[in-house]
Amino acid sequence: MHARAATAMTTAFLGTAALLLPATDVRAVEDGTPPAIIAHRGASAYAPENTLAAVDKAARLGAVWVENDVQRTRDGKLVVLHDDSLRRTTDVARVFPGRAPWKVKDFTAAEIARLDAGSWFGAAYAGARVPTLKQYVHRVDLHHQKLLLELKNPELYPGIEQETLKLLSNEGWLDRKHRSRLVVQSFSAASLRTVHDLKPAVKTGFLGRPHVADLHAYAVFADQINPSYAALSRAYVSAVQAFTGPHGRPLEVSTWTVNTADAARLVAGYGVDGIITNKPDVVRDALRE
Repeated sequence: MHARAATAMTTAFLGTAALLLPATDVRAVEDGTPPAIIAHRGASAYAPENTLAAVDKAARLGAVWVENDVQRTRDGKLVVLHDDSLRRTTDVARVFPGRAPWKVKDFTAAEIARLDAGSWFGAAYAGARVPTLKQYVHRVDLHHQKLLLELKNPELYPGIEQETLKLLSNEGWLDRKHRSRLVVQSFSAASLRTVHDLKPAVKTGFLGRPHVADLHAYAVFADQINPSYAALSRAYVSAVQAFTGPHGRPLEVSTWTVNTADAARLVAGYGVDGIITNKPDVVRDALRE
């Protein structure tokens, strides 16, 4: 996730949402429930982001949750990569020098599978590949972890919501037993609304910080409001958690990207439900203190 403005809802969209009353069983900041620790793009401070190695490292550090980013190739395959260009985290400019700006959507899955997605991070990870979403969920499942899946740039990939849900269903992630291990998030409110309409049982999270006056509209289709920690306050967390989401529970807050002990303690004091971090060990140790 980038610290950028979340995709704005249109006035018309907000106008059609039903007003929801605040929940009566609001979580108190002091209730003692520790926030979930979510490894951002895997343990991306210690292994190349969004690779299987980063999932493995997160597991070794005890992270129960991992976060990733999903995009689509030219031939319709779902791959795990943050940027809409392959250049920053692979050797695509060397392998395919004449195809700038190296957008994910302009390459086939077979072409992307040829790329080195680890050497940029360090020699120990040379030869790591950009995983397909299928490979990624298999690795998460192997470690019995949970997945916060971000639909990245959905406006570039019409229909990616349905395709992602189909793959997750085929791999068992939408079964009742596995569904509690999954949240689908996006900066796009329209994309999340589509996910909710297609599979109402799936939990969703909106990336951004909507105005408190607009939270009732988001509560129709989103279970979580997930802002940058720099935009967070105790009052805002309480305001979010005062609304009931689409599954009859208080809205949750997972905040990003928290990489220091001081920041972890700060947002934990606000009463957040999850902390998204490149350094799950640092956050873990800070919360234990």
